[in-house]
Amino acid sequence: MTVAVIQFPGSNCEYETLNALHEVGLEADVVAWNSAISLLDSYKGFILPGGFSFQDRVRAGVVSSKLPILNFIKDKASQGLPILGICNGCQILAESGILPDYDHGASMEMGLAPNMNQESYHGFVCDWVYVKIKYPQASLFTRYFDDSDILPIQINHGEGNFKFYNKEVVQSSQATQFVYCDEEGDVSLSYPVNPNGSDLNMAGLCNQAGNVLAMMPHPERGMFWYHIPRYLHHHLSQKRRDDNLLAGPWQKLFESLRDYIKETY
Repeated sequence: MTVAVIQFPGSNCEYETLNALHEVGLEADVVAWNSAISLLDSYKGFILPGGFSFQDRVRAGVVSSKLPILNFIKDKASQGLPILGICNGCQILAESGILPDYDHGASMEMGLAPNMNQESYHGFVCDWVYVKIKYPQASLFTRYFDDSDILPIQINHGEGNFKFYNKEVVQSSQATQFVYCDEEGDVSLSYPVNPNGSDLNMAGLCNQAGNVLAMMPHPERGMFWYHIPRYLHHHLSQKRRDDNLLAGPWQKLFESLRDYIKETY
């Protein structure tokens, strides 16, 4: 066994994620949240996929974050195994306290609030946005990217608004971070460049060790160029017109995970 995609009640992106893993040659399974530890122990990486676990009751991700499997995930994270949380998986990791660990290695207060457009509630957002990656070489997931890359990616969430207790600590960290930008790579705090009001335009972030990544956008939906909409005013959209079976901008994330597992285990 190689990678387990953890299925919570209400997950809805587990099979898209599974397909992305299979596409790069990784062995992977969808595994229920209440599976035996003896089964989970056989895997070398874990992905918490998107969806609406437990119907987002109370707030997104909080119920799942209290399940026994999150204690298991915390242990595996501390052992250096790859852990990826996408959208609802990002929310679960945030609620669990695994991320961020920027304050001298200790957990720091962070939450994901409802989407905001300036000062008003913005509701659920389903759209394509752009991100760039700060310090990509600091994470096993992003080492094949460059900090000059401007990457289209899909978002689908109602509570993706990163809020930090201490923004200065986050800004000074050299851990990998995903930042919302426009198609030229410029960062603006205003909508639509920042689609949900996130502090520091944050779209995702890694722990200091680089083995745990929590991101609100969906990399599994950018595996091929045919995933990228033609209407985006971006040079990458032209690649779809030229050959839509080419590897998409986010295939490198899953390839990097694959190569790390092969190198390490």
